[in-house]
Amino acid sequence: MKKSTKDFLVVGFALFAMFFGAGNLIFPPYLGNLVGDQYLIAMVGFILTGVGLPLLAIIACTKGDGTFETMASKIGPKFAIIFATLLFIAIGPMLGIPRTAATTYELTVSPLFPNVAPLTWMIIYFAINLIFVFSKSGIIDAIGKYLTPALFVILAFLIIRGIINPTAAVVSTDATSVFSTSFLEGYQTMDALAALLFAAIVSGNIINKGYGKEKMFPMTIKASLVAAIGLAFVYGGLTYIGAQSAGAIGHDISKTALLLLISKNLLGTFGPTLIGIAMGLACLTTSVGLLTAGAAFFEEVSKGKLPYKINAVVIAIISVFIGRLGVDNIIGISGPILNVLYPVAITLILTTLLDKVLTNVKAIRLGVYTSLVFGILGIIPSINLSFIPLASVGFAWLIPTVISIIIGNIIFREK
Repeated sequence: MKKSTKDFLVVGFALFAMFFGAGNLIFPPYLGNLVGDQYLIAMVGFILTGVGLPLLAIIACTKGDGTFETMASKIGPKFAIIFATLLFIAIGPMLGIPRTAATTYELTVSPLFPNVAPLTWMIIYFAINLIFVFSKSGIIDAIGKYLTPALFVILAFLIIRGIINPTAAVVSTDATSVFSTSFLEGYQTMDALAALLFAAIVSGNIINKGYGKEKMFPMTIKASLVAAIGLAFVYGGLTYIGAQSAGAIGHDISKTALLLLISKNLLGTFGPTLIGIAMGLACLTTSVGLLTAGAAFFEEVSKGKLPYKINAVVIAIISVFIGRLGVDNIIGISGPILNVLYPVAITLILTTLLDKVLTNVKAIRLGVYTSLVFGILGIIPSINLSFIPLASVGFAWLIPTVISIIIGNIIFREK
């Protein structure tokens, strides 16, 4: 095997592992349960945001020096720092880290140890996190190195079993706005936001393997395709086996309970235990990684005024209280936050990828700030944006953003 082929495969598998968060796996089966026989449309919508956007984010960052800060600096240095901080808060103590703890409790702890209270588990879980974060031990990396492929094999077996031997016929649920609902559901993976911060890791990895700037972009494209194929298979397969449950299981079931029930139907009584333990360990590796990255980020941004260990403890304490709310409640909180952050992220990513066409920096700034304003307006219940095209399906920001970029190119015409 050629060195370049081996290298892009290694980077691709690493990228897949970074996005392969166990918490994300609860969304596709639930989506399939909601849409029933329209699962193909749902797959496309979910994969666009759950797989496509993260990989476009990596590629967009790679067009510069591989970092989000450089990509966002055209909007302004303060904007880059503030938005990066908001991204870390969202995928860290506000949403991402607590969700790993809540998912572990509902999938692993509660079924095996029903007498353990949620708050007790959260304290134990984040105490374990802090042990690894403080010691910077390689044990958790070793677990993650072997656990990701093991979890993928278990899920692949689950999906293939569901394809070959369906548990039930897929029925209609009369779902409406399937594509837009699935596209917005993909926001919950938070992977496009995380990708903006992961990009520096990917580009650094490629450079460390001996590739210069001219080779970094094609290597990133190839590695991204490797990750995309794996993620699309998992998300698409789980959506399909979730669709098989549409006729037998009501939509009022929680996302974690649905995954456990599906695993029991396909793998037998040991299925939920196997899935629960594997995903619980995968959640731990994810949360340790996020906690470490978040603590280091805030130390760097504050120029050492906020020490690494203090940051880790504060993030852990916040995560304890948010985590005990449960997976579905955390998802409910995350919806409005992601509906503000994602329009800005999408606008940044697409304008960067189209930089050969969109060369007017002032027009791009106007577009980014317009997406932010309409993202905020869209989550305020008292404000009715239904007069804007696509607002009814969750994209009130899109048309105003495009129009503002066009107007910006006219007003700020470059001489």
